[in-house]
Order: sequence, then structure tokens, then C-alpha cells
Amino acid sequence: MLFIDSLLAALSPFTLAMNFVGVMLGMIVGALPGLGSVVAITICLPFTFGMTSVSAIALLLGVYCGSICGGSIAAVLINTPGTPQSAATAFDGYPMARAGKPGKAIGWALAASIFGGVFSCVILTFAAPQIAVFALQFGPLETCALILMGLTCISSVSANNQFKGLAMGVLGLLLACVGMSPFSAESRFTFDIFALNSGIDLVAVIVGVFALSEVLDRVERMRREARVENGTSCRVQLPSLGEWRGRMSGLVKSSLIGTFVGILPGTGAATAAFLSYGEARRSSPRRGNIGKGEPDGIIAAESSNNAVTGGALVPSLALGIPGDPVTAIMLATLTIHGVTPGVRLMTENPEMVYATFAVLMLSNLLMYPSCVITTRMFSFLLRIPEQLLMGFIAVLCILGSRGNLFDVFVTVFMGIAAYFMRRMEFPLPPLVIGLVLGQQFEMSIGQMMLFKGDDSWLAFVSASPIAMVLLGMAFLLLVVPQVQNYRALRAKR
Repeated sequence: MLFIDSLLAALSPFTLAMNFVGVMLGMIVGALPGLGSVVAITICLPFTFGMTSVSAIALLLGVYCGSICGGSIAAVLINTPGTPQSAATAFDGYPMARAGKPGKAIGWALAASIFGGVFSCVILTFAAPQIAVFALQFGPLETCALILMGLTCISSVSANNQFKGLAMGVLGLLLACVGMSPFSAESRFTFDIFALNSGIDLVAVIVGVFALSEVLDRVERMRREARVENGTSCRVQLPSLGEWRGRMSGLVKSSLIGTFVGILPGTGAATAAFLSYGEARRSSPRRGNIGKGEPDGIIAAESSNNAVTGGALVPSLALGIPGDPVTAIMLATLTIHGVTPGVRLMTENPEMVYATFAVLMLSNLLMYPSCVITTRMFSFLLRIPEQLLMGFIAVLCILGSRGNLFDVFVTVFMGIAAYFMRRMEFPLPPLVIGLVLGQQFEMSIGQMMLFKGDDSWLAFVSASPIAMVLLGMAFLLLVVPQVQNYRALRAKR
């Protein structure tokens, strides 16, 4: 009865309209490189003051879900991740689009996004209280072990040349260390540049590494190659049931990873996407094609980063701990509307909790019509001559730097550097993986040092069974591929 009442509240005409407006707005803003979920949520926040709490949450959750899914449109069509969460989608989505299947690539991304979001809603509707209690067991040690397992993705996405891949991963970790130390007032790697004290903006790096370097590479190829037609239209083509054969296990696995990572406060959808993508590189039956336009890579990234939306609501609503910056804004919205998030919310205001889950499920279902409309808008880019298209993407890269002049310099510098890295066949994904996970990794290590005391590291690690399991999995993820490569080489000999 409680769930039915919450569903009826979510299906009221005004709430449903606000939900669709939010999904549509989020889809458009997410597809514009560099803007992202936080900007879209911030734009909508003032409009929620005159709404009920359920309608306000419907608008913001719609923007949240739509922006994450919308980032995949730009990632697929122009190799420009609209949001950091979509960076992993571009690894296989853009090659599939270059192969003449942009609509199919977006269809795979959309189907995986909807499944991942609905999957997390179904799980959290029934298991939110129990999962919230389990999330409390993750301290600095467990978080550090989880991120360390995520860093093993570097070896998976650089199988062709692991030395260059590891070098790029270390460079990403070094870039994550730029700025003020989180545990002291010491500036690191700033070279007396004041703007670097706050660190290097992740969006500026991603836009420069993937988008601007692609522009430079395409311009260089235009000088020596005949012009290739981009196509005349792009319609979303959902995969058939037969095409899902052999891929459902990876879809469910990635959705589980995204839901679990979303529950952990402070991790985010970008971390979940890279974790799932690395797992797909390791375990997919078609792992040899991942990175060349394989749907398994798109499924892993998109189902995982959209499953985070449901997972992030668990610590936000049940514990009052925001799972990411977007849910932090939502907590402020609830407080404005007189709803106090925290441990008592599940018992004192269960209608609000279940209405939120119902709204989130509807937001994921509304992504289909919103994505179809937004993709048709972006399909006009495919009719533009390549020279004008590259200029337009370059302008988007500058606008995606958020109006900060220094971030524009970072975008341009990283774009030029990434162009030369492409020419020297250095893999770019490990750089982003190191940068995304580096700050969280350093924070968890610092917290571990504060709590460690005089005990030995072995005793400290052995005190947490969860950390031991995660570290064991990280070790296996590094060793098993090497053993397989050795056996394959020995069999060939």
C-alpha cells in the first residue's frame, strides 16, 4: 500500500511533467561537452522553491539521469564525452560510429543505461535499509582497496603495450596530485602558478585529451586523405533480442558494480564506469574487440554509470551522506522543503523515500523518448562539412572549459600533448583512469595513515576481511592476464 501511494504521487500530472522536463534538459546539457550533471542541477535548483518536495526531486532526478545518459551521445557521435562519466563510452562508441553505425552505438548505450538505472531502482527499493548498513562498514582501508582494484583497469585497457599504458597511468596519478595537499597546506607541482593550487580540472583534461586531440588528428588526416562522408542522418537503433545473446551476464555484472559503487560515498559514476569497463576487458568473451567498436564495452560503461544514480541515493537518503556532488545538491533541496535526510528518514518519512525511488525509475524510462529527440538534434552535425564540424567541436571544447581562462589553457595544452601521444601510440584511457581515481586514492591512503597508529601494515590489512578480498581480486586481475599471455605464447611456440 505504501509503495502504491508513493507511485501515485510520482505519477501526478505536474510531477510527471517536471520529471520529463528534467530528463530532457539533462539530456541536452549532458550532451554538451564540459557542462555535466552539476551544472544542469544547479540551473534547475532555483525553480524548485515553489514546488512540493516530490515534484522538486522529480525535476532534479530527471536532470541527473538525463545528463549521465546524454553524455554518451556526444561521446559516440563526435568522440567528445559530454560528462566525465561518459569517457569510457567513447572508447567503443566512437569507433562503432566511425564504422557507419552511430545509431546502433547510441542504441546500445541507451538500452544499457535504461537497464542499469531500472536495475538499481529495483534492488534499492527492497534492499535500501540493509545496503545502507553494509555501506557503513567501508572505511578508508576498504575504499583504498576498492580504488586499487580499479587501478588494475590500466593493465586491461593497455594490453597492446603495457609499459606505455602504465606510464600513462602514472602520469594520470601525478596530475591528480597537482594542487594543495588534502592533509596539509603544502602546494605540490604548482610551479608558483596560483590557479594550480586548486588542482587540475577533470573536465578540462578529458575534453582536451579526447575531443581536442581528435580534432587535431582529424585535421592532420584531412590534409592527406580524401574526405569521408559522415552520413545524412542518425536514428537511435535499439539492439534486437538476438543481439543480446551472450551479453546479458555482462550487463547484469556491470549494473551490480555501478549500484555497489554508487552506494559508497564520494566515489561517483566515472569510477564505476572505468571499473566495469576494465572488468569487461578482462572477462568478456569478445574482449579482443573491446576498444574497436565492441558493444560489450558500451554496455559495461553505460549500465554501470547509470546504475550509480540509484546507488547514490542510499547513503544520501538513509544516512544523510551525499554519494556525489549531485546528491549533495539534492540533500540541500530536501532540507529547503522541510525534509531532513538521515537515519530517521526511512522510518519517519517512508512515503518520500519510496516516491523518490518511483520517480527515479520513471526517469530512466523517460530517457528513451528524450534520447531519440536529442539524437535527432545532434544528427544535423553529421551533415556539416568536416572542416566546419571540426571547428564547431573545437569551439565546444573551449566552451566546455567552464569559462575559466586557465582551464582553457589546460584544455588546449592537454589536447596538443594528447595529439603527440596518439602519434607515438601511447594509450589515452590509462591517463584518465589515473586522474579519476588518483585523488580518491590519495585521500584514502592519508586516512589510513591517520588511523594506522603503530601497527604493522599486515595486521592493519588483515583486520578487514572486505579489504583482503578486494586486494586479492586486484592481485588476480594483474596476474591472471599475464599467466594467460604466457600460456598463449608458449602454446604458439
